[in-house]
Amino acid sequence: MKFKKLLSMVTCVCMMITACAGLTGCSGEDEQVIIYSNADDEAVECMKNTLNSNGYEGKYVFQSFGTSELGGKMLAEGRDIEADVITMSSYYIESAQSESNMFTDLTFEVNTTDSYPSYYAPFLANQGAILVNTDVLIEQGLAAPTSVKDLADPGYAGCISVVDIQGSSTAWLMIQSLVNEYGEEGTKEILTDIYKNAGAHIEQSGSGPIKKVRAGEVAIGFGLRHQAIADKNDGLPVDFVDPAEGNFTLTESLAVVDKGDDTKELAMEMVQCITEKGRADLMNYYPVPLYEGETADSNAISANSETFPEPLTVELLEKHRNLSESCK
Repeated sequence: MKFKKLLSMVTCVCMMITACAGLTGCSGEDEQVIIYSNADDEAVECMKNTLNSNGYEGKYVFQSFGTSELGGKMLAEGRDIEADVITMSSYYIESAQSESNMFTDLTFEVNTTDSYPSYYAPFLANQGAILVNTDVLIEQGLAAPTSVKDLADPGYAGCISVVDIQGSSTAWLMIQSLVNEYGEEGTKEILTDIYKNAGAHIEQSGSGPIKKVRAGEVAIGFGLRHQAIADKNDGLPVDFVDPAEGNFTLTESLAVVDKGDDTKELAMEMVQCITEKGRADLMNYYPVPLYEGETADSNAISANSETFPEPLTVELLEKHRNLSESCK
């Protein structure tokens, strides 16, 4: 009987220790910063490495989403979203702020070369360009296009890959260049022929065209300029053409969700850390200068850069999505 009583006491003590440990674990989890992101793998890896090497390892949780999925959550949930920090396409952050005022002003100085709203800090920029496989062009006797409009030439039928704007905002870089240069009606005519030429090579992923150009499945694509630069530097038969219509740019930014008294100071610290200490690493993948003092190779950003005349918003994106759908 004494043994049974002793065993019972030991069991109770163990249960109490386990319960206390569980409570402590919960408390630790509460202190973790939840980061929602639409960034691609390279950008996420850079951000994690920056945080880990600056004392934040184990203090955050990263959750990745597609742009449309995360954008939908932001617009639907506002400040009630679970995340403490969001990394996202800047136009979505601006639209969500306009809709529900869900982000707090940053408490540190953001030394960008251009002006941005006080509630976010840009951390990378993507610029669009025409991508080409130089070997395939020679094999098929094709001249490299000089404009986005050229992609509608029947001579390129079956030889090009582009992105569907329903799947990735990379396609918006191409559509902006067309609308800006030729207007909506002109864009419909050109885009209809581009989609016809692409056929089965209309991709849902922004990296789809570069993968097919890299593999030699197609001779020409439209995608992200820095990816073609990286392939070219690696010695692959990949090059890029800055289109006559201009190279348009989309930025991705960091923002802290305003949860009133529950807003975590640690979240602001992490955003500042990535902004101030992560850019050097990010510039290896996304070599577009955004901050004062940053420099890049002469090829890193096009000399023919253009900015769309209207503010980039979710509403404008939806308008251009509808335009794109009418061309299929």
